Amino acid sequence: MGREAVCTCDWAGEVAEVKAVLESREVILRGNLRRRVAFEEINDLKVEADSLCFRVGRDRVQLVLGYSAAEKWAVTIAGPPPSLAQKLGISRGTIVRTVGKIEDENLKAALSEAARISDEGEDLIVAVVETQESLRSAFKQSTSALKNDVPIWIVYKKGPGNALNETAIRAFLRDNRLMDTKVVSVSTKFTALRFIGRKTS
Repeated sequence: MGREAVCTCDWAGEVAEVKAVLESREVILRGNLRRRVAFEEINDLKVEADSLCFRVGRDRVQLVLGYSAAEKWAVTIAGPPPSLAQKLGISRGTIVRTVGKIEDENLKAALSEAARISDEGEDLIVAVVETQESLRSAFKQSTSALKNDVPIWIVYKKGPGNALNETAIRAFLRDNRLMDTKVVSVSTKFTALRFIGRKTS
């Protein structure tokens, strides 16, 4: 999930308290004033005093975030989009365990940025599933790691007509005490859902 803040927003003279959410490629405003703005739509980006200021078309926008947060948001908005590896949480220090066939070229490229692919001591699990049976198998193979708070990405085919869909994946893993925390588009063919074990009191 992206960073978020409750703040005052001045959108072309319309002032309201909003919940501003900074996602990977857009800013979302919720509350009395609702907007969804892609980074590509943002112009004249700057930090003034304690505010993040920019223009969307002819509209001038001001978010009173505080100086430190405004600076960080400006850097994120002005910077290049995150890579798939970054979205998945893969870096040069990450040990990844894979389950299933890794055939998607985008996913292969992201995995190539990991420290190594290993069957033990993993920091992250990436499982490609196509059927309910393969989902059950991936979960079974990952049970020990999941109990140790290792997150798992479930990668599955997009669109209707496939043997497995998002609803079925969420239902099965939630029933097994996992919580979904993020979704990432892997390619034109695949989506990934991130799950981690629920905290017990």
